[in-house]
Amino acid sequence: MSGFSYNRLGVALGALVLVGIGVGAGVVIGQRSGDAGVPSADGAGDRKVLYYYDPMYPDQKFDKPGPSPFMDMALVAKYADEGDTGPSSSGVRIDPALTQNLGVRFATARMGTLGGDLTATAVIDYNQRDVAIVQSRADGFVQRVYGRAPGDVVAAGAPLVDLLVPSWGGAQTEYLAVRRTGDAALTQAARRRLVLMGMSDGLIAAVERSGRPRDTITIASPTAGAIRTLAVRSGMSVTQGATLAEISGLSTVWLNAAIPEALAGQLRVGQSVEATLSAFPSERFTGRLSALLPEVSGDSRTLTGRIELANRGGRLRPGMFGRVVFGGATTLALLVPSEAVIRTGQRDIVMLALPEGRYQPAQVRIGRESGGRTEILAGLRAGEKIIASGQYLIDSEASLTGVEARPIDGAALPAASVAVTAKKEVGQ
Repeated sequence: MSGFSYNRLGVALGALVLVGIGVGAGVVIGQRSGDAGVPSADGAGDRKVLYYYDPMYPDQKFDKPGPSPFMDMALVAKYADEGDTGPSSSGVRIDPALTQNLGVRFATARMGTLGGDLTATAVIDYNQRDVAIVQSRADGFVQRVYGRAPGDVVAAGAPLVDLLVPSWGGAQTEYLAVRRTGDAALTQAARRRLVLMGMSDGLIAAVERSGRPRDTITIASPTAGAIRTLAVRSGMSVTQGATLAEISGLSTVWLNAAIPEALAGQLRVGQSVEATLSAFPSERFTGRLSALLPEVSGDSRTLTGRIELANRGGRLRPGMFGRVVFGGATTLALLVPSEAVIRTGQRDIVMLALPEGRYQPAQVRIGRESGGRTEILAGLRAGEKIIASGQYLIDSEASLTGVEARPIDGAALPAASVAVTAKKEVGQ
């Protein structure tokens, strides 16, 4: 074959190769353009995107997709059909299988009778009005303490301590000398001096009967009770006015009840009280509320209710634990389980269970609580279904997705509220 023929054959082959490459490129380009026009399996290509956000910072919105500036993750799209606020689509939607796995329990707000009785824990304390302070009336030395110690229970008139008072011995000697003169005026003046030095009438009478001075005196308990403090020991010296002992009476005791601050307004001074003690579980002690102390404990948010009880036989000992029941009238009220109420410190909310697996927080105003049930004063209607257990997790999900709580007046939420992130209050 001639060289010209070979050249024509080479040109023809080269043209075929170029045509093949062009056809292949066209197929690839056609496939890519075709893929771009096919919606994804989840249908996202037909959904309108409102904005993009980071699930960890849902209050920050972005116009375009991309990496999150806060976390090492991609931004998530918020679609328009997720923001429906119609009656059947308000709140946050939770998969029914997930609620079952979480062990969510439901309850219904119902009208019922709420017992007026209020129960509180209580502790027995000394009656602080029945306290005797024993002091030294002169400078002296402790000769004997009769084996007494703090905590001992003594009777009225029981000896506590013997004191040697040297100054009293000299004054008594002078008084006896003046008394022997028979001068009534001088005798009365000398006796008055003994009284001013701190001597009791009984001691002066004993000196007059015996005719001898007594510089060692025995100080006795002025009342029956328990020795709270004993600040002397044998051999000590004491000064005039020094406290030797403190004795608390036991004929009556105080039962101090810790009353929740929110329930204090339901009590009144003078109302009847029934108490039970752990030491005597089969007995009931009755009394009356004698005082509501003005100070509230900052830690427990309780105030103290004081009940005075008679202590026959001294069986009621300070420190004993008990419970008190304050009587009250039974009233009709809208009730929910107490565990269903989320108390944030700033407001109280319950989680409403709506149709189609949706949930919405609702702000409520609560009243009394008794027997595991709480009174709802406003924010909820009878017959509405709420979550009784597991509501904290669903409330967290509602906050992350921007669902606002229904206000107490029950007004409909604005349509734009689903795009606003509610600040989480629980745990603040």
